[in-house]
Amino acid sequence: MKYNLKYGKQSIDLHVPENIQPIRVNLPAVEPDKGALHKDLSASIKTDIKSAGIVISDKTRLCGYDKYLPWLIEALQSKGLDEHSAKFYIAYGTHPRQTDLESLKIYGDIYNKYKFIHHDCDDNDIMINLGLTKRGTEVKIRKDIFDHDLLILFGSVSHHYFAGYGGGRKLLFPGLAAREAIYSNHKLFIDFDNMKLHPGCSSGILRDNPVAEDLYEIDRLMPEKIIISGIPDASGKIISLMLNSTYEDFLSTCTIYDNYFRKNSMTKYDNVIASSGGYPKDINFIQTHKSLHNAASFVRDGGNLYLLGECIDGVGNDEFLNLFTLNKKDIFLQLKKKYSGNGGTALSLLSKTERINVYMMTSLDELTCNTLNIKKLNSEELCSETVKLKGRTAVIENASIVYC
Repeated sequence: MKYNLKYGKQSIDLHVPENIQPIRVNLPAVEPDKGALHKDLSASIKTDIKSAGIVISDKTRLCGYDKYLPWLIEALQSKGLDEHSAKFYIAYGTHPRQTDLESLKIYGDIYNKYKFIHHDCDDNDIMINLGLTKRGTEVKIRKDIFDHDLLILFGSVSHHYFAGYGGGRKLLFPGLAAREAIYSNHKLFIDFDNMKLHPGCSSGILRDNPVAEDLYEIDRLMPEKIIISGIPDASGKIISLMLNSTYEDFLSTCTIYDNYFRKNSMTKYDNVIASSGGYPKDINFIQTHKSLHNAASFVRDGGNLYLLGECIDGVGNDEFLNLFTLNKKDIFLQLKKKYSGNGGTALSLLSKTERINVYMMTSLDELTCNTLNIKKLNSEELCSETVKLKGRTAVIENASIVYC
């Protein structure tokens, strides 16, 4: 049997055993309706708009922006918005700035017509301190988002391996927050007292999840906003745009997302072959790890995961790779002393490579893969391995979106 799996901006043909089990999502073949979006926005916006701030994702989390941002602007103009009174904020969090050429490709011609602000989490002059959460997160976020009489968050919803869900409220925080504030929230993923990852921090889990509960408290400090959440299909194409105005509305969207993408499988497989879903889901290892995490949830202890993840932009965070020069105990101690970017991700990866064998077709060099405790395979080696697999075997065409 042959499967065509995405790898970066290409695809790879793999021959696999005849009895392989596909793990797929079945979604309706529909697209968002422009008229419905305009109607929903018109109902949500009660007065004429003088100034609008629109918060969007970067290249790692696409949401059909080149098509749908013009719809949004048209709807806002019908409510009185002048084209010079709209600003777009790119919610990088701690991600590096993308180029203007990349931005033009992602957002379309609208990038040249409106003011786009590339958020810098290290620019303390643009931040305002809204206070401390009960878990000690200093809520520092850029202050100019408070200048608008309308704030819109526009991005794809997703599972997030320690915050529960991505998208929605995360576009403001951590998307437009200060670096140390972001790290303060993210380190709640780690139970330092017991030197383990917090068991409540998991995909699709919000209750008793300290990261998610901290984000909920932070959300209460944020200005009023409208959230437009895109639900993607397996290829990344947006099939639905859902309008939310409260945190509870966003939770309803997450429930719908779960109904599509959460597979409550009782079967754990000896082998799983998975693609991250191609670019940008495998743009770097930090992003690819999300697919690794999802696919690993279907693998039994001691089983094998074969993952396609190009990582054309490398690891994505040099500090992350440096942590793997330490043993596990010292990683905990170092992160407790001073948390650094993606420290929780490093421990999360270790928890999986200790439990299962991870093989990866990637552009990362062999030394980097060895450092991450991952066995690098080229395309020929991957094909040779997967065609002769024994035991219960599954294939996932887009591991970035499906979770057990």
